[in-house]
Amino acid sequence: MSPAHVAPPDVNDPARIMLIDDHAIVRQGLRSILEREQDMQVVAEASTALEALAVVVRARPGVVLLDLKLSASSDTEGLDLCAALAAAHPEIAVLVLTTFLDEHLVLQAIRAGAKGYVVKDVDTTGLIRAIRDVCRGESAFDARSAAAMVRGLSAPAVEQSQLTAREAEVLALLARGLSNRDIGVQLFVSETTAKFHVGNILRKLGVARRTEAVYAATKMGLI
Repeated sequence: MSPAHVAPPDVNDPARIMLIDDHAIVRQGLRSILEREQDMQVVAEASTALEALAVVVRARPGVVLLDLKLSASSDTEGLDLCAALAAAHPEIAVLVLTTFLDEHLVLQAIRAGAKGYVVKDVDTTGLIRAIRDVCRGESAFDARSAAAMVRGLSAPAVEQSQLTAREAEVLALLARGLSNRDIGVQLFVSETTAKFHVGNILRKLGVARRTEAVYAATKMGLI
């Protein structure tokens, strides 16, 4: 049996929106706000990355409102989910809606495939406008996230001299795939100290993950 053909959504149909946030009360509040709009329909919710990846296939949203913090263990788990959604479902517009505002984080979200970035204390009018913008294929930023992105784009590239000698050693060990514990053993420092140096390297390179640090450092000629 041939697979059923799924017709593309009509331009006059309400925007199909999926909410991804680990707090149920936030999702309930967003649903209440968005469903007052005739051109918007909340079709699905998810509280974790795994749940989101499963639900998005069934719900077929056109827009995803995504929080970057989806668990207590990570402040930026949403970045990985954003990249996964953008890769597997390029037709979906991901709009980051989060409490975090940092120039590097805004840039990372855009590089991960987000179409816009809005801070959670945005007013209702601003949020609705951002959703409509990404529905039209445009990008959407509130004033503060736009300013943060500009700061990030204008920030000078990290130079070798901006890393301390110890951070350069840690970076070389990161490139070999060593854990914080193993880095500590190699350098005769505690695991906590190694973690501190890794954190400084990530911050200076403007990345969130160790693999990104190695990639960025390689492009910059630091390793």
